[in-house]
Amino acid sequence: MFIQAYHKTYNLNASITRCTNNFGPYQFPEKLIPKTTIRALKNLPIPIYGTGKNIRDWIYVQDHCAAIDLVFANGKPGETYNVSSGNEMPNIDIARKILSMLNKNESLIRFVEDRPGHDIRYSLDSSKIKSKLGWKPKFTFKKALGTTVKWYQDNEKWWKPLATKETLSPTPWKQKDAN
Repeated sequence: MFIQAYHKTYNLNASITRCTNNFGPYQFPEKLIPKTTIRALKNLPIPIYGTGKNIRDWIYVQDHCAAIDLVFANGKPGETYNVSSGNEMPNIDIARKILSMLNKNESLIRFVEDRPGHDIRYSLDSSKIKSKLGWKPKFTFKKALGTTVKWYQDNEKWWKPLATKETLSPTPWKQKDAN
């Protein structure tokens, strides 16, 4: 709203992008895909909130960056562009795919208390950026997820200092603030 107000009031040359759930290398370990991957690599139970049927549309970080770059270069000032890749799936399916890639048993999955305020579905219509700017994702979900899981397998040195008990907690909202 602030950006739109500044665009209208001061003719600020700005566009807005909104995206769905990003994933890829270097994502902080508290997020679903890295947390599931890291916990599976450590043979720890995989926490799935509620029933696991919450749906997200997943976009590979490189596709998201390409969309931002395209909007920056060719977007119409004051316009908003949704960026999604059409990879809607329940969280439980993501966990199962990761476990399969790592040759781990689905018995690692543990359903835990649902996160407060956890929305059932998060998705966007990206037809505007596709039709107006010609953007489309370059990476298939399967290939991008495989690349991401492999990256976490090969880069323990990066994530190990970040993968604390608190970060990998099944219910991080219950962790007491240390400050």
